[in-house]
Amino acid sequence: MYEVELKFRIADLPAIERALAGLGAEFNAAIAQVDRYFAHPARDFAATDEALRLRSVGDDVAITWKGPRLAGGTKTRREIELPLGAVAGSGPGGQPATLDRWTDLLEALGFRRVLEVAKRRRPGRLVWEGANVELALDAVTGLGDFLELESIATPEDVSAAQARLESLARALRCGAPEPKSYLELLLAS
Repeated sequence: MYEVELKFRIADLPAIERALAGLGAEFNAAIAQVDRYFAHPARDFAATDEALRLRSVGDDVAITWKGPRLAGGTKTRREIELPLGAVAGSGPGGQPATLDRWTDLLEALGFRRVLEVAKRRRPGRLVWEGANVELALDAVTGLGDFLELESIATPEDVSAAQARLESLARALRCGAPEPKSYLELLLAS
């Protein structure tokens, strides 16, 4: 599967939320997310345009690999995400399976922690042009407010998903998309 995404800096987050609601978007409660990114011990992810991250949302942790971006106006890449389970149980030695424990495992294998991205995310969903679009209103520590539009597509449907997100962005008058990831933006600041 491929993640097709457009991201925009937002000056007025409540205004964009109202505009999306006017199009039929439904939002969930805000959540706190912590994304911890890692460098590979033998491969330069910056050169290969890949990313490996652990994401913590409450007691849940997931690991995600993002492949190189495909050409086009959207940020489109292959993505593999696997849930690592909730903290409810304890691992060997009675220690819970937390973000820090998973970090310990990756570091023991030679991965190096690069940066942590913290954000308050208000997730939502909208049906646009007959398909689901995942929404995220993000307040990113150190960067400000953003809107993310995302679709998951099969290789055959990538072009249609790209066109759909671009159409929604035009309807919202979002302006030019931000091509860099939050990680890239924070590393550049």
